[in-house]
Amino acid sequence: MKKLLVGGFALAAMVTVLHVNAQSGYRKSQTQQKPNTADTGKNKPATQPVQQPAANPASTQPQAVGNANTAPAATVRYDTTGGFDTKAEISLRNNSAVDRSQVKDRKPLEYEHLRDDDNLWSEFLWREIDAREKINQSFMYPGKDQNGEDQRFYSVLLQAIKNDSVTAFAPENDRFTKPLTMEKVMDLSAGINDTVEVPDPVTNTVEKIITKKPRFSPDSVYTFRIKEQVIFDKEASRLFTRIIGIAPIAKEVVAGKSVPRLLFWVYYPDLRKTLAKVDVYNPKNFSSRMTWEELFEGRYFSSYIIKSSANNPGDKYLNAMIKDPLFRLLEGENIKTRIFNWEQDLWQY
Repeated sequence: MKKLLVGGFALAAMVTVLHVNAQSGYRKSQTQQKPNTADTGKNKPATQPVQQPAANPASTQPQAVGNANTAPAATVRYDTTGGFDTKAEISLRNNSAVDRSQVKDRKPLEYEHLRDDDNLWSEFLWREIDAREKINQSFMYPGKDQNGEDQRFYSVLLQAIKNDSVTAFAPENDRFTKPLTMEKVMDLSAGINDTVEVPDPVTNTVEKIITKKPRFSPDSVYTFRIKEQVIFDKEASRLFTRIIGIAPIAKEVVAGKSVPRLLFWVYYPDLRKTLAKVDVYNPKNFSSRMTWEELFEGRYFSSYIIKSSANNPGDKYLNAMIKDPLFRLLEGENIKTRIFNWEQDLWQY
């Protein structure tokens, strides 16, 4: 029992000594870290930041170069992701596991010759393709091909005009009467300058202010107008549908309302060589993609009729004769049914 008491007292004394030593060491370390108030700053660490005087807020603003009233340079062009005026980034290696070097050598098949004497009946139709429909989503595919070019159909049209010398025509009429230069086409794609004359009451002078209308992005051009001719050839005893021209339509905001604006017309037979070299996006199978030329010739798209040359002596669109959009759509379906029945009624079973 005595041995246990002696051992307990010895253990308590040892714990007390250790606690006292720890407290003294802590006080010593705190004393060493306390700064000397008599120090004049000679021993301050070199990494201490030096306070700078506050800068004048006005001096941080960017300085204007030249006259503030100078109009923006005319060289500013329409640019998007990848830009139509910028150089495309070409892949330096084959971006596919298969050899696709022959894609650019494809050519469209020649049309079957149609004689005017064999033209028993014909009718002109104007259609519009809405790329927001699910079947037409390939018209708005924003991917890049091997040459770094945008695969939207509107971009394909610009590539044909820019690289393949396809002529674009003014949108005033669909008879391809006024050709447009490449610079004019790019200006149409970028928007047009709007000039407003503002009189100065002090100097009695008129100042012209040039503003740029909103630019069009590729995603805002999702409607395409098609002019085509339906012909019944009595020698072949079949109905032919030939596309004559294609025109992209952009949406322009005027007075707070979205107004469709026709950009330009492209003669479709001139465009076929370019369309035969560009594949259409296929979400189901990448290896079975068709070309744009095959898509139009095979009629793999959805459209609605907006004008017909039959029973139209005033050469008016359906929206000028029928105000209700639902009835206009039904009238377009009636025109399709009338053409289909006309061909079927020629045969007797």
